[in-house]
Amino acid sequence: MNATAGRPPSLLVYDGDCAFCARSVQFVLRHDRRQRTLRFAARDGVAGRAVRVRHPELASVDSMVWVDGAGETEVTRIRADAVLAIAEYLGGPWRVLAWLGRLVPRPVRDLAYGLIARFRRRLAGRAPACVVFSAEERSRALD
Repeated sequence: MNATAGRPPSLLVYDGDCAFCARSVQFVLRHDRRQRTLRFAARDGVAGRAVRVRHPELASVDSMVWVDGAGETEVTRIRADAVLAIAEYLGGPWRVLAWLGRLVPRPVRDLAYGLIARFRRRLAGRAPACVVFSAEERSRALD
């Protein structure tokens, strides 16, 4: 439980077979200096599948998914909105970038996200497709 806000920690669901996604998770872990409450789940893992079961509209979504809240109040964000939620969570200059990003209309943001997502496997090159969590970070991985 996130004691500062009195609500469950947020969850980032990512493609566990994608090197670009693995690098994105590593980026978040490297820059998470503030809260260290964010949880991580591979899309095809137990927790990631559970999110898709609770939110059937995500069945065909090929995107990182940001999950806030729990139960009736659980809210998901996908595509560029998920990226902006990550930046907001990281705080500091990332929060400013999130604020600026929200000034861009959602269709334009999602178009940019879609282009990057389409070529994400090429962008990652030969990087490993798995996230290697340190012993400290391992408690934040749900799968």
